[in-house]
Amino acid sequence: MRESGTTKNMLSAARAIEQMLSEVSPLSESLTVPLAEALDCVLAQPILSEINVPGYDNAAMDGYALRAADVKPNQPLDVIGSALAGHAYHDTVPVGSCVRITTGAVMPAELDTVVVQEQVALSQTGPSQQIHCQIVPEAGEHVRIAGEDIATGQQVLAAGHKLRPADLGLLASLGYASVNVLRQLKIAIFSTGDELLPPGQPLLSGHIYDSNRYVMAAMLQRLGAEVLDLGLLPDNPVAIEHAFAKAMTEADVLITSAGVSVGEADYTRQILQKLGQIAFWKVAIKPGKPFAFGKLDNCWFFGLPGNPVAAVVTLEQLVQPVLRKLSGETHEGTASLLQATCTVPLKKQPGRQDYQRGWYWQDAQGLQVKTLGSQSSGMLSSIANANCYIVLPADSASLPAGEVVSIQPFSVLLR
Repeated sequence: MRESGTTKNMLSAARAIEQMLSEVSPLSESLTVPLAEALDCVLAQPILSEINVPGYDNAAMDGYALRAADVKPNQPLDVIGSALAGHAYHDTVPVGSCVRITTGAVMPAELDTVVVQEQVALSQTGPSQQIHCQIVPEAGEHVRIAGEDIATGQQVLAAGHKLRPADLGLLASLGYASVNVLRQLKIAIFSTGDELLPPGQPLLSGHIYDSNRYVMAAMLQRLGAEVLDLGLLPDNPVAIEHAFAKAMTEADVLITSAGVSVGEADYTRQILQKLGQIAFWKVAIKPGKPFAFGKLDNCWFFGLPGNPVAAVVTLEQLVQPVLRKLSGETHEGTASLLQATCTVPLKKQPGRQDYQRGWYWQDAQGLQVKTLGSQSSGMLSSIANANCYIVLPADSASLPAGEVVSIQPFSVLLR
């Protein structure tokens, strides 16, 4: 790793992410879990289907199974039986005959087509029932062929895929009761600062409540990580070094909040330099310039700013893609940006890529967006009341109302 720390040489957000991604490697340890516990797990190996889906030719609609060649004008077909889902019709079907069939039922072997029930007229001759087709069907109409959805041996899901609710249903439909997945990423977190108090205690003069650990833990849980909360630590180098040592032996990643700037009580950076390596500790992003990335033996380190909004922004924008790669998830690149008309003026100085908190909506004129109150990095309400970031490039300056800007709707980490 190389040191890159002066203000002049701050890395861009894109370059910082690129460098971090180039240095980390995915987990390789895997385990088998029941399908019911596999949501948000990452597949350790590809899933191949061991069966055809559907497993047999079946009716796609309620109607009548017949031979398309038997359908002729003014010539009825005798209804000789029924095929129901789970109850196949096994007898021979003579030429000029048909079988009543329901959706999902097995197609009788000699028949090739289903005419839906709304396209036939029924008649009765003695005990026998006939149908008169009001259309001339094409062979194969309304029939699902065995394996047309998924064929035996076909890859259904790739290694590195993060399992979603629909994926679990798909795996169940293929008969999988369990799957081989990568183990959860173990992430240790702590906050530092003599001015911080845990929620629930009386608020003392000159103090604030620690909110960063709660936001970080919740966002990391949304990523599917196992969170080891090392607590709220004082500005004490012994306590901080002890937490570092615990993280180095028990976690894959350590994420801290505060302590990576240049203040005389900012010990986190000093201890990181003592115990590990720093790759960089400033990024040209606003909010969030004091951001550190490094390594402690086999434990990766991310040092977030102490300001609450800056901690949230850097965790989502800078750390999230790296954690996804570490967890073995297939990296999908940067989040897609939308274009929206900003209804208010935007203040910005050139120099750093800015993630202003906003609210976007759709109206007759298209996507609109506005900022929400103060953009101070210490005000979590600007995140809590927002639904997107307004992303302003590093070289952008202030903009008047009415300008088209790029927006990034909040990801699952903040929704």
